[in-house]
Amino acid sequence: MKHIAKKRFGQNFLTDQGVIASLIMAIAPKADDLMVEIGPGLGALTKPLLQRLNLLHVVEVDRDIIAWMEKAYLNQAISIHSADALKFDFTSLGHNLRVTGNLPYNISTPILFHLLDNVAAITDMHFMLQKEVVERMVASPSTPAYGRLSVMLQYKLKMDYLITVPPEAFEPAPKVESAFVRCVPHATLPFVANDERIFAKVVLAGFGQRRKTLRNTLKGLLNDEGFTALNISSQLRAENLSVEDFVRISNYLSTGAHS
Repeated sequence: MKHIAKKRFGQNFLTDQGVIASLIMAIAPKADDLMVEIGPGLGALTKPLLQRLNLLHVVEVDRDIIAWMEKAYLNQAISIHSADALKFDFTSLGHNLRVTGNLPYNISTPILFHLLDNVAAITDMHFMLQKEVVERMVASPSTPAYGRLSVMLQYKLKMDYLITVPPEAFEPAPKVESAFVRCVPHATLPFVANDERIFAKVVLAGFGQRRKTLRNTLKGLLNDEGFTALNISSQLRAENLSVEDFVRISNYLSTGAHS
């Protein structure tokens, strides 16, 4: 299929066969897996996945690609969902879901947060993303890449940076390097937030002005007494706190002990 990549959909199609083989090896699909691919595009992952799976679900928003898929994959074990991945209810496909895809870089973070809302139904996820985003996902505290995305994802997921992929592996070539990441939901949360809405609020506030100290960013949420009770210095910045620290703060706030 001759398809001109559409900028509004953030389309960059993977073409390097060696990279594709490495990604399939990392995913390690088994015939009975309940697998869904986000943004199948021209089939770089779709075709090898179809060779290994009894059924593959795909979620695609581009109607031109959907029309092509309906002909190209005629009589193959594929279920095509014409939908925006940001609005798609992944739990509608069932549980023990394996999710993969070369995510559109312009909306990759919102998709990751949307999938967090569906995480109870997910076994694992493998994504191609902008390298900078993957570095943020797996970053450790007190490093430049560590931020809100790191904390929110690491709270629910164990993540592994797998493969760096150069721009020339795509058509058209993006202006940035890419990376492949594995995300596996924690079987049991290492640290449990009593109220995840408060947890999310604390993380958002903390990184809202990341160069400011916690005394400033958490002002109105946590007072000096709270910092003392938690044994956390108000002179630290959000980037210095671990996921556990953010959970401890949110749980302290959820008890009303700060008021």
